[in-house]
Amino acid sequence: MTKAITDQGYLGNPQVKRDGIESEFSKEQVIEYKKCMIDPAYFARTYVKVISLDKGLVPFDLWPYQEEMFNHFHENRFNIVLACRQSGKSISSVVFLLWYACFHPEKTIAILANKGAVAREMLGRITLALENLPFFLQPGCKALNKGSIEFSNNSKIVAAATSGSSIRGLSINLLFLDEFAFIDNDAQFYTSTYPVISSGKDTKIIIASTANGVGNVYHKIWEGATTNTNEFKPFRVDWLDVPGRDDKWKEETVANTSELQFDQEFGNNFHGRGNTLIEANDLLAQKAIEPIRWSENLFQYEEPKDGHHYVMTVDVSKGRGQDYSTFNIIDTSVNPFKQVCIFRDNNISPLLFPDIIYKYARTYNDAYTIVESNDQGAIVCNGLYYDLEYENMFVESQIKANAIGATMTKRVKRIGCSTFKDLISSKKLHIVDAETITEMCTFVARGASFEAVAPNHDDLVMNLVLFGWFTTTDIFQGLTNIDMKQLMYREQLKAIQEDMLPFGIIEDGRNRKEGVGDGEGNVWFEVDHL
Repeated sequence: MTKAITDQGYLGNPQVKRDGIESEFSKEQVIEYKKCMIDPAYFARTYVKVISLDKGLVPFDLWPYQEEMFNHFHENRFNIVLACRQSGKSISSVVFLLWYACFHPEKTIAILANKGAVAREMLGRITLALENLPFFLQPGCKALNKGSIEFSNNSKIVAAATSGSSIRGLSINLLFLDEFAFIDNDAQFYTSTYPVISSGKDTKIIIASTANGVGNVYHKIWEGATTNTNEFKPFRVDWLDVPGRDDKWKEETVANTSELQFDQEFGNNFHGRGNTLIEANDLLAQKAIEPIRWSENLFQYEEPKDGHHYVMTVDVSKGRGQDYSTFNIIDTSVNPFKQVCIFRDNNISPLLFPDIIYKYARTYNDAYTIVESNDQGAIVCNGLYYDLEYENMFVESQIKANAIGATMTKRVKRIGCSTFKDLISSKKLHIVDAETITEMCTFVARGASFEAVAPNHDDLVMNLVLFGWFTTTDIFQGLTNIDMKQLMYREQLKAIQEDMLPFGIIEDGRNRKEGVGDGEGNVWFEVDHL
């Protein structure tokens, strides 16, 4: 490696070539420069040094998947990486950014992470790699600080936290988003950032993260990439791809953590993020199906059937483009109960919503309708019951005024959440709508209650929470002839009994006569009376 000359260094740093230094290249250096310019993997493997936890500063010995990753970044404009923890995805990405800046003049590269300190730490890794490059590969440095590097070829790398204004006004040629699944307000950020990248023909974007639940922007982009419904090209790094990780390593890691934590951190599984109401394995078991009929806001999954009983639960919003007015229709004549129709609209007025409810309640055999009467719900209750004269509704009291509908108190929500969870875990309720499943995955504990992780919504889930509460009432038992309390109790008792060890035979040393089977799994023995 060519040694740096002190007076050629940047601001007293002899390892960084300063701006304006003219270098003479030997024939061998020209050949090497050309190889590095063409092949980012060769550049990294041959000339880059990184910090190892065990050995300190070492040459970047690429693993096979890292070579593939460099080629993947080089060949595709839109890249998304799903990688397990501690797999080297971040260092691989920043080395590619350094290569891109060194060999592509007049490019602006942005590193954005969920925290500004993390982005600056990644820029520090680039600086370290730059300091250990031979001078003939360094383009020269105009400015170098903790937040940016500007090179003599007019390319620069900037680091910042993810916010809607972090790169607004900049012309970005390559955008790197690190741990994008963990960014707050990811939808707002991505909406404001994407036009910066999509405006050019050769601009690139690299999104890298570990999995962090369903419903966030990262998950949606990944799903679109794997199904070829967007422009992103997926690249996946599993724990088995990392040298040194085998079945024994997995056993030790699971023993020190848990199977669920291992799947989340190393298994690349999109479990529900945080402490979800529904268990992760139950969330993964939910499978959405295509509706048989749909409009902009209504999705039907099954036609109404003669003789079947349906229950409609309704949640009402203000209709101002924020929370959604929703309803769920559940077929209670089948086992398990089945979701057959949903409605979801955040712009419909509470004055117009009763007409939609009335139409589909009548369509589904005059479905028994429970409207959450909190806030704007009272308007819908009165419009449906008095104006449209739909009487097959839940009424809290026949005596009290304004008692139409169900008030979502803390007690009602607590019972509803608990019962809804039991219905899902015991496979007594079949959910088929994709948006509902997404909301279930982001419905997490907040203090003593549950709500959606911002900026997600929970209106469809609250329909099901209301349904869960309703199944515990005497009215539901009268409608369906099903006592859910007793049914759930028997199911749980059966599960407990199945988990218990059977009582064995006590050997007391006495000779026993041969037993006689009764065909039901029991064996009877004749016992001598004492």
